[in-house]
Amino acid sequence: MSRLTLAGLKDFDEIYELMETSFPDIEHRTKKDQRDLFKDNAYQVWIVRQDNGTLGGFLSTWDFGDFRFAEHFAVNPALRGHGLGKEMLADWLDSSCLPAVLEVELPENEIAKRRIGFYERLGFRLNTFAYLQPPMQKGKDNLPLYIMSYPAALTAEDFLPWKKILYTRVYKTDTFSGC
Repeated sequence: MSRLTLAGLKDFDEIYELMETSFPDIEHRTKKDQRDLFKDNAYQVWIVRQDNGTLGGFLSTWDFGDFRFAEHFAVNPALRGHGLGKEMLADWLDSSCLPAVLEVELPENEIAKRRIGFYERLGFRLNTFAYLQPPMQKGKDNLPLYIMSYPAALTAEDFLPWKKILYTRVYKTDTFSGC
């Protein structure tokens, strides 16, 4: 049985604090911009709380009807390595038959390679076509990443319609390049 529950604005400050400690600035929005996402019906944040009420982890997602996008995923550093992240992501994947995608750093260091391996053990496939994440904050650069997809691999051509949705809905940019 899933321990994932849907977060609300009352949970936001804790979620954002974990987001800031888990992701570099280039990989998350400002606090105001992140909070504003709760107004979008496609955006959801799933959380797990420990028995003592502390935030165990969160998974922020987008549901676009044809596919789902896992945008941010983090486990409380004190709880990492005990299976909570695997449980959270597996529960989310099992909650729908829709395919899912997420972005990962290029496998240029050991941590990035381990992260990719974690997602692969859950059934994600690494797609090595070129992809740039648009800036999440003003003044930041595009970020070269790879796309991982579940349950099957994608070609760049297969991913193109989803990429357009991610660029316009998630990153709110009208600068969409077909490549």
